[in-house]
Amino acid sequence: MFDLNLPTLISRIFVLLTAFAVHEFAHAWTADRFGDPTPRNNGRLTLNPMAHLDPMGSLMLIVAGFGWAKPVPVNPYVLGRRSSAAMMWVALAGPASNLLMALIAAIPFQLGLVSAFDAFTNPGTIIPSLDKLFWEFVYINLLLMLFNLIPLAPLDGEKILYYLMPFPGKRVMDNLRPYGPLILLAVVFMGPLLGFNVLGSVIGPPLTGLMSVLVG
Repeated sequence: MFDLNLPTLISRIFVLLTAFAVHEFAHAWTADRFGDPTPRNNGRLTLNPMAHLDPMGSLMLIVAGFGWAKPVPVNPYVLGRRSSAAMMWVALAGPASNLLMALIAAIPFQLGLVSAFDAFTNPGTIIPSLDKLFWEFVYINLLLMLFNLIPLAPLDGEKILYYLMPFPGKRVMDNLRPYGPLILLAVVFMGPLLGFNVLGSVIGPPLTGLMSVLVG
């Protein structure tokens, strides 16, 4: 993940400016469709990446291939008045946008166009090849999708699962929600030190499978 050659850095900056912006815009657009003006009022109903990027999360993506953006603010009360499922759809919109971007970026691989174009253009060691650029784009989008589906607050997966849970399960999740960020930090950053790598053990198998299907 810490491969810092120039083509990799350029590829990750491209992903940063596109995938993160689309992910957060998808949250904002969906909330807006459900009648919540909060994202629009906070300037988040835009594809301008500068409105969505978090400095530390952006640096982590460029350096390590994994990062985060600023969460889109929404009003659960307003969303709930429109539909009991509104918050779930708003949460789901982000990971769904990552999956859609990965599927679109995988089309050249499926058609065999990437390698053929690279052979024709002979990219050098500064500008990333299309193979490198599209591979990073598909990989990071799938990684973001799977990570955000983990059912721990403040990730999207927690809101999706909350809607699907029966009432007793909702009460348990309500009690756990305040501790969600601490649990998430412990799992992601302390887990590897204790021999449990959530990215490798939980996300790794489906990520590898999806990459195999999409890009071979």
